[in-house]
Amino acid sequence: MKNQPDWQPTASRAALKSRARQSAFVRGFFAQRDLLEVETPVLGRFGVTEPNLDSISAQIDAQGIKGGWLQTSPEYHMKRLLAAGSGSIYQISKVFRNGERGSRHNPEFSMLEWYRTGFDDEALMTEVSDLVCGWLECPQPKVTSYRQAMIDWAGIDPFVVAESELRQRCRQWLEPEQLQDLSRDGCLDLLMGFAVEPNLGTETPVFINQYPASQASLARISNVDGFDVAHRFELYIDGLELCNGYWELTNADEQRARFEADNRQRKAAGKTEMDVDEAFLMALERGLPDCAGVALGLDRLLMLKTGTRDIADVLAFPIERA
Repeated sequence: MKNQPDWQPTASRAALKSRARQSAFVRGFFAQRDLLEVETPVLGRFGVTEPNLDSISAQIDAQGIKGGWLQTSPEYHMKRLLAAGSGSIYQISKVFRNGERGSRHNPEFSMLEWYRTGFDDEALMTEVSDLVCGWLECPQPKVTSYRQAMIDWAGIDPFVVAESELRQRCRQWLEPEQLQDLSRDGCLDLLMGFAVEPNLGTETPVFINQYPASQASLARISNVDGFDVAHRFELYIDGLELCNGYWELTNADEQRARFEADNRQRKAAGKTEMDVDEAFLMALERGLPDCAGVALGLDRLLMLKTGTRDIADVLAFPIERA
C-alpha cells in the first residue's frame, strides 16, 4: 500500500468482487425473510448525543436549514419509518464517524442495519447468527454475559469492583493523569478493549450480552441477579467486534432523559453538546412498535471473509486516498 501511487485503490479486484457477492448475499438473505429494503438520509439535521461518538458536521444552507451532520447510523430515521408503519426493514448505508482511522476504522464505512418488529434481543441474535455464519461458513456463536467475560479476561466483576481497583487495573494502559477524567464506564471500556476483546471469538464466534445499564442508551433495561443490565448484545469473531444490537427502548420520556444524560457527559468531557433530534422523539411519542435492531459493520465482515486484519484491504479508497 505504501509503495502504490495515491490514485490506485487499496483493495484488490478479488476483494471488490467479494464485496459485491457479500452485498448480493445480504439482499438475498432479507428477501427470503420478506424484509423491506429502505434508504434514509446520509446528511441529516441532527447528529448524536452518544458521548463516545463524534459526528462530522456539514456546511449547508438550504431552505433556511443551516448546517447539518453526516449520520453516524441510520437508526433515528429508520425508527421514524417503523413508527410510521413500515414493518420490519433493513438498510445498507454509508455512515460517518469523526476521529476514527486505524486498521479497523475509517471515518466513512459501510453499515448494515435492520429492525425486526415483534423480536426481542434473543430472537435477533439468532437471525444475526444465521446471516453472519451463513456468509462466513463458521460455527454458530456461543453466548457469554458481559459480567462473565470481564471476570474471565480482565479479572474484575464490573458491577461490584471498587473505583480504586478499577483505575489501578487501567494503569497498565494509561498514565495516572490520563485516568483522571475517565469515568467508571470509560475505565470499563478500556478494559473491554485491551483485556477482553482480543480474547473473544478466537475459537468460535461469541455473543456478549447483558451489558451494564449505563452502557446502552437505546436499549431496554432488566434486573439480573440484583443488577440492572441492558438488552444489548455484540458479536465477536477472532477478536473483532462485528455488530451492536438492542431490544429497543420505546419510551420517549425515558429516551429524552438519556439524551440529556449523554449531553451532561459530553459537557463534562469537554465535548460539544448536541441538539436532541426532536423528530425522532416525536416518532417515539407516536409509538415505536415492539422491536429489536442491530447495526453490523460490513467492512469488518468482509475483512473476516477475506482473511485480512487491515480495513484498507477491503476499501477501494480509504480516507487518505479518497
